Amino acid sequence: MSTVNYSRRLLPALLVLVIFCVVVPSAHAARPAEFVENDVWEQMMRFLSLRDQGVRLVLGGSLLLGIGCGVLGSFMVVRKLALAGDALAHGVLPGVVLGFLWNLTKDPLHLFVGAVISGMLSMAVVTVLKRTTKLKQDAILGIVLSGFFAIGTCLLTMGFGLEAGHKAGLDHFMFGQAAALDHLDIQAMSWVTGVSLVIVALLYPKFLLLSFDQAFASSLGLPVRFLHQLMMLLLTFSVVVALQAVGVVLVSAMLVTPAASAYLLTKRFHIMLVWAAGFGMLSGAVGALLSFLGSGLPTGPLMVLSASAIFTIVFCFSPQQGIVIKHFRHVNRQRRVVLENLLKAVYHASERDAHTSDGMTLLDLAKVKRQTLDTIQQDVGGLVRRGLATLSHDGDVLYLTDAGMSRAAQLVRNHRLWELYLTNAADYAADHVHDDAERIEHILGEATVRDLERRLDFPSVDPHGSPIPALSAKS
Repeated sequence: MSTVNYSRRLLPALLVLVIFCVVVPSAHAARPAEFVENDVWEQMMRFLSLRDQGVRLVLGGSLLLGIGCGVLGSFMVVRKLALAGDALAHGVLPGVVLGFLWNLTKDPLHLFVGAVISGMLSMAVVTVLKRTTKLKQDAILGIVLSGFFAIGTCLLTMGFGLEAGHKAGLDHFMFGQAAALDHLDIQAMSWVTGVSLVIVALLYPKFLLLSFDQAFASSLGLPVRFLHQLMMLLLTFSVVVALQAVGVVLVSAMLVTPAASAYLLTKRFHIMLVWAAGFGMLSGAVGALLSFLGSGLPTGPLMVLSASAIFTIVFCFSPQQGIVIKHFRHVNRQRRVVLENLLKAVYHASERDAHTSDGMTLLDLAKVKRQTLDTIQQDVGGLVRRGLATLSHDGDVLYLTDAGMSRAAQLVRNHRLWELYLTNAADYAADHVHDDAERIEHILGEATVRDLERRLDFPSVDPHGSPIPALSAKS
């Protein structure tokens, strides 16, 4: 998917959300906690109908937060700057409180300006320490994070001591309260998210190069420092508008977790951005729904828990990285190796009889494999189910089908070619190559095998003098 197509698909969806949120009437918004009904199904239908303005505000804010944090968090994850997002989230707290103390009101403009200045100052301190000390980045981020958060906590305590501080709900900036979002908050989130996505779409190739190869980007003459500061500025904007919903303590989770989930699903970065935005929106929507269904449950933490649940599912079941999928893939691979070794055993028996027979008794097979007859019978059942072998009427003799004989010949061919390659090209002793070939024979691809044949000048025997099955031995 090109950058242009990515922008065309993502920006219209954002535009719909922005229009939806901005046109919401500015009357007093009802809070999710006010809608307490006994029937969970009725509550869910009421939420999905979006007839309550409070629900529309919370859901719209949650979706916008998920988009912005998911997209910008992806850049942080691939650049290994996840802790920088956490430091930035804590670094804006002093500015937020100072913005309130400026005129003792939660004026969005004052809060926003104060938070941006404080956030950029925290990143400036990180840059200075990085250039002037030998400290590693994680240590620097930890120092800045804790220092600015301590300053913010002290200022917050001062704000709590004022009557206006209690009325304004300053504690919401610490832990968040999505239910307190109003029309002005939604408008600010809409503008910040929209501007951030437009800038990311326009500068996507440069941001992409900066994320994966900063040295190469610098060699091309790109303004690396400016692009980094611009990304930090966009991240600061997103953190500021997310504070009301999830708070300083949890905002870093919304930056990192959806992006981390997307990272496990794909190796293409533009697809990762889409997945991260989708996971962020889903986490926001599920968190808002659960908060609506449960009386007194906080929306912000539920959003983070939803994002964590999504990450857990992806971690377990993603096609490439999922641990459960990896386990089943490993079990299937082990099972396939067992069955293929049976095919080889029958092929070797047939080879000793000059290929006059393609069968072998189960008792002889059990002796060769040094296994019990019951185990052999179970494994042979797997060959029969896969169409690689058949059994005699009395069930005592195993016969390979054409497909089974073809696969057996292929395995033997792979094994003996690899043994010859190790002795000729890697100077292995002939009596030290069997075990290595025993493992590699099951995973060699046909292209690799053909290349081995060309390198070895199409040999006919292995280092031990055993014939290498010709390609014609395969069906």
